[in-house]
Amino acid sequence: MTGAVDWSGTADAPAEAPRIASLVPSLTELLFALDLGAHVVARTGFCVHPREARRVRKIGGTKDPDLAALRSVSPTHLIVNVDENRREDVDAARAFVPNVVVTHPQGPADNLRLFALFGELFRRESPAGHLAARLRAALAEAQALTHALPRERVLYLIWRDPWMTVARDTYVSATLAHVGFDTVPAAAAKRYPPLDAADDAWRDADRILLSTEPYAFRQRDADALGKATNKPVHLIDGEWTSWYGVRAIEGLQALAAFRTRLSKHEP
Repeated sequence: MTGAVDWSGTADAPAEAPRIASLVPSLTELLFALDLGAHVVARTGFCVHPREARRVRKIGGTKDPDLAALRSVSPTHLIVNVDENRREDVDAARAFVPNVVVTHPQGPADNLRLFALFGELFRRESPAGHLAARLRAALAEAQALTHALPRERVLYLIWRDPWMTVARDTYVSATLAHVGFDTVPAAAAKRYPPLDAADDAWRDADRILLSTEPYAFRQRDADALGKATNKPVHLIDGEWTSWYGVRAIEGLQALAAFRTRLSKHEP
């Protein structure tokens, strides 16, 4: 338990318990999974997992944190991410947060390094090791379930007006690739490229996946797009593909099961 951890340090170098602020929803969840919830003093409004996290003070969003509110809680550590947070906000926070932890996982296996990093930083090596073992098992299980299936090209949509997708150098695309979904377009100038009606990706895709985040696509959107494109279109939980940390374990398992169901033509 959190209270059982000795934060006293040594006589020469006393250590204070950390006060952690997180601007990354999936990593807020990881902090709680490592039994660090009592040390989380600030979060974004999108940090909704686990439920206990909702008791922590909100300080704005991932792209528009309230820096004055952040300063007021006197964090010792700030958790940020290259994709999810703005550099200018992070640079401003460096003026008053002693330790800024910058993360940038590129694929699901990179969560092993995240677990190790958080375990070492916050004296949670043992629970971090347990999470790593679970992730290794999920990575292997996902490959075992899907390795015999033919790879498919998918158009993974994250926004509309304009339509936007993901490039292959994103965490989302790497996660999908682990279960045999290769995102289109194969090459893109931007990591989250917009699409117009004439883009080849619409034609090249074997199926289309509509993510529930950041745009809140619904089943009616999938039904309408299926009629418009004459392609199979599926609504998919965006947390399966884009959340790192502990949720990556469940996400890999869910994606592998989803691919397996598709191969059997199950709804």
